[in-house]
Amino acid sequence: MKHNPILRVTSKILFAPIMLYGFYVQFHGDFGPGGGFQAGVIIAAALILYGLIFGLYSLKQVAPPPVVHALMGVGVLIFGGVGVVGLVLGGEFLNYSVLLADAAKGQHWGILLVEFGVGTTVASTILGLFMAFAGFVKEAP
Repeated sequence: MKHNPILRVTSKILFAPIMLYGFYVQFHGDFGPGGGFQAGVIIAAALILYGLIFGLYSLKQVAPPPVVHALMGVGVLIFGGVGVVGLVLGGEFLNYSVLLADAAKGQHWGILLVEFGVGTTVASTILGLFMAFAGFVKEAP
């Protein structure tokens, strides 16, 4: 697949819109359908498409495995951190209304942060699973 010009050109054309749509779903999930999980899957799918078409060596350069593994933990820490901050401020775990003086703004920012943590965790975990199953055999660039 890596030497098929039709697949290479098509994937180059589609990569940026897929990523852009993933970010749209991520940051507009609190207003409509979508959110962190869906956005994480879309972003991971774009990166997996890149790896399938251009090779695992190229994917490893775009998304180094140590960075992918670190993002798995960072996403969980963001999610859990928002909950712990709510506890510290006197509310319940993931009670966003205590995050800011204005409860509505606290709800909005809390949802955005939690969804960002979920999206980061899901995208990095799916990409990490793909990398693990693919095996990353050394190949020529």
